[in-house]
Amino acid sequence: MTHHPTPAPAHDVPGTAPRLFALVPCAGSGSRARTDGPKQYAPLEGQPVVAHTLAALGAVERLSAIVVVVAAGDPFVPVSDPRVRVAPCGGPSRAASVLGGLAQLRALGAAETDWVLVHDAARCLITPALVNALIDACLDDAVGGLLALPLADTLKAAHEGRAVATVDRSDKWTAQTPQMARIGLLQAALAARAPHFAGVTDEASALEALGYSLRLVPGSPENIKLTYPPDFALARAILRSRST
Repeated sequence: MTHHPTPAPAHDVPGTAPRLFALVPCAGSGSRARTDGPKQYAPLEGQPVVAHTLAALGAVERLSAIVVVVAAGDPFVPVSDPRVRVAPCGGPSRAASVLGGLAQLRALGAAETDWVLVHDAARCLITPALVNALIDACLDDAVGGLLALPLADTLKAAHEGRAVATVDRSDKWTAQTPQMARIGLLQAALAARAPHFAGVTDEASALEALGYSLRLVPGSPENIKLTYPPDFALARAILRSRST
């Protein structure tokens, strides 16, 4: 097995402030949603799902750029925000798409010590307030952090379709996005798990594999990821409640 040295946390250059970038992996097929085409382009209250996502991120003025990673040949419809850049470097997995997007950020001039906020295209109910809360909580952190919620439901261990044990939930959280980390550190963490990215389910898991612990920042029950058909009905109801 190849040994990958653990990178040290990045430190800001004196006299300079690290910039903030958003990265939106948008290359998945979303087969579980049973939509007509990729779920991130499914219509939701008159707009594609991803348009709601980008509108919320676009309202965060501190973001220097928003990179949307799509599959090669994807006819992504450009948006009006000049900070949005489309990168046709989507890979076979979410982690591969994020790693490709980080390379695009570096090509745009982002530094290793700049921050990136990786956010699911299908978490279209994110709000600017939540994104700003994550930034405020993590700007002075050595590693970064993610939005998450303490687990509220009773957690069961299963065997052959039956509950066999109740798992202690007191230290369990459900992860959300955005997840915020230094660009160089996240690149190193993902590259260390390439090409198969075994065990990488989100950015935090890649960093955890190198021994880092990210700050947990309270998210929102409304910040759901659209995965199954009923999620779309819930998203419509939330969006309509916000417009009244």
